[in-house]
Amino acid sequence: MKILLIDDDAELCAMLAEYLGAEGFEVTVCGNGEAGTEAAVSGAYDAVVLDIMLPRMSGIDVLRAIRQRAAVPVLMLTAKGSDVDRVVGLELGADDYLPKPCYPRELVARLRAVLRRTQHGGGMPGTGQGQGQGQGTGPADQLAAAGVVLQPAQRIARFADTLLELTVTEFNLLEYLLRNVDRAISKDELSERILGRAREAYDRSVDVHIGKLRQKLAAAGGPDHLIATVWGFGYRLESRPVA
Repeated sequence: MKILLIDDDAELCAMLAEYLGAEGFEVTVCGNGEAGTEAAVSGAYDAVVLDIMLPRMSGIDVLRAIRQRAAVPVLMLTAKGSDVDRVVGLELGADDYLPKPCYPRELVARLRAVLRRTQHGGGMPGTGQGQGQGQGTGPADQLAAAGVVLQPAQRIARFADTLLELTVTEFNLLEYLLRNVDRAISKDELSERILGRAREAYDRSVDVHIGKLRQKLAAAGGPDHLIATVWGFGYRLESRPVA
């Protein structure tokens, strides 16, 4: 797997590149945002590890530029306790974050989780289903409910006739909700199954991804409350959304 590491801390990059290399990853390092952006959108990498604190062009600007041109998975490195950076990054389409100081073993685990979400070809884990359908009709290789149609193998999502441009995490969230249509799913379960990690206290990652997904469905003409909030618990995709 080819990983692009965008960070200006040469010592940290050397350490992470050595550790990731020993774990079977091929790592390329970019020390500035401009070069990192061009490399990230080239299609040559399976995932990007992006530091938020970069000189000249900030990591937030790099992420925004990447998302305008590519869907490559992006894992942010954020300052410890920087909730604003995390939320902004997730809203711009980052797939996950890891606070600095960054521990190589945890970075490997997060990268593998992101890559599994990108490359899975069968059913979502823990659903007891393969590439079948949600509640709806259609070919065996698609999921359909409430006007949403997914083709998991092709990574294509639509609402009615409108193509949805989703990040890896947004697509997998929507797929998991479709495979469990009308079932209330806890935030803890969504974090475990979709983000590949236990949900932490005050962790808003799932909420932010759901918010972005709702915005994109609404922009495509989706009804309000298609993804219902189950207060104090989690979310549920409604097969028959209420007005």
